[in-house]
Amino acid sequence: MKVSVDTNVLARAITEDEPRQSKVAQDLLRSAELVAIGTYALCELVWVLTKVYRFRQSEIANAIEKLTNGDNVAVDRRAVRLGLHALSNGGDFADGAIALEGRTLGGETFVSFDKRAVAMLKAAGEDAELL
Repeated sequence: MKVSVDTNVLARAITEDEPRQSKVAQDLLRSAELVAIGTYALCELVWVLTKVYRFRQSEIANAIEKLTNGDNVAVDRRAVRLGLHALSNGGDFADGAIALEGRTLGGETFVSFDKRAVAMLKAAGEDAELL
């Protein structure tokens, strides 16, 4: 089976907070021929793990790396890389993903009022400007 997973499936697999659903999610992620994980699902997952489950940034980064490194996983690896860079530098995973998607759509410079996001993206070699 080739699947596109919702954030709640990813969260159950990682947190193991609901034993039956967690096992179903983990089994599916292991056995599926293809697991498509959208960038929006990863952004939402980071938010859930941060705000609801109170995971530390390093725990979230480890979980995302483990989740996206499976041989059967299809994911925008550039978005994951930039999102993880943002996360590991005290920023928001979504900032990295947003900057990458904007560039893919033709934007040349990421602009924001968020000082930390702009500094993080500049440190990653991205063209970013503080408004």
